[in-house]
Amino acid sequence: MMEQILAQRLKSARLMKGFSMDVLCERMGNIVSKQSISKYEKGKMMPDSTILIALSNALEVSIDYFFRPYKLEFTEVEFRKKSKLGTLKIQSINEHVIDNIERYFEIEEILEVNNDFNIDFSNIIVQSSTDVKNQAKRLRDLWNLGDDGISKVVSVLEENNIKVIEIDASEDFDGLSGFINEKKPIIVLNKNFSPERLRFTAFHELGHLLLSFDEIFSQKEIENFCNQFANEMLIPSKQFIKLIGASRKEISLQELIPIQKQFGISIDALMYKAKELNIITDNRYKGYCIKKNQYPQLKEQASLSRFPKETSDRFIALVFRAMSDEIISISKAASLLCKSISEVRSEINYI
Repeated sequence: MMEQILAQRLKSARLMKGFSMDVLCERMGNIVSKQSISKYEKGKMMPDSTILIALSNALEVSIDYFFRPYKLEFTEVEFRKKSKLGTLKIQSINEHVIDNIERYFEIEEILEVNNDFNIDFSNIIVQSSTDVKNQAKRLRDLWNLGDDGISKVVSVLEENNIKVIEIDASEDFDGLSGFINEKKPIIVLNKNFSPERLRFTAFHELGHLLLSFDEIFSQKEIENFCNQFANEMLIPSKQFIKLIGASRKEISLQELIPIQKQFGISIDALMYKAKELNIITDNRYKGYCIKKNQYPQLKEQASLSRFPKETSDRFIALVFRAMSDEIISISKAASLLCKSISEVRSEINYI
């Protein structure tokens, strides 16, 4: 049993780093062969303590990591832009997500935190944009969000028992959503995105988790519906019409910037919403897209991020809470946070 756990963990750690077996051997100073690594990963051979330490250093994981049992199972996982990522990147992202989620659920289990998710929108099958907007309004009402801007999207999701994981990924990775053990929702975001794009992607992924679509729709159409859901969650249509008017021939950038700052939604998304609500014509929207690509200064201003950055802090807060209450040791906190004991100790600031 222990051999199989180590075998799976070793392979996971290697994939997280994006290493081939040859690269791992090189990072270990070639003290073992590729054949030995293969046998470790198949559970046919166990590394001795010296090799185990070398593996830990090369893969930048603790030795305890190699013996941590698997408790979680992914179901209904959805990747965006999967074809552009490539197999190695997908594997690396998957392993990073699993590692983050395992540590997240472990600290909740230690603290006996209730993380049940009880929202079920499956009784409505989405057949139109109107259905999407109605579901967005339904959720806003359920979460008591009103019609104003949402200051912290990530916090709202986590307060409602949706785990949010941020990872360091390339531009090709948009987002990931799915369920753990069939009933615990997660959303994974690219931490390198602008605040507006991160917020939009978070609600886009939420759309994939909550909405049920008629089988007649293609994947592209479903993606568009999830975009509409994200747009409506960030700024309800009636609020947008109230701010910008029901019918316009021209819209200035200066009008949209305050809305962007208030609702944390990009200029592009606002212009698309204006087209979708028939506030402007399709031709006027196309004209905006053409003009933006023709004039670098306009593109720069329209693409500028103007909303404060937000991050997921709940996991870290839970770890420090457990440590403050002496439920876990500093070494355990360090293991959960993937930091050294000295780093964690330097960050403790009791007040």
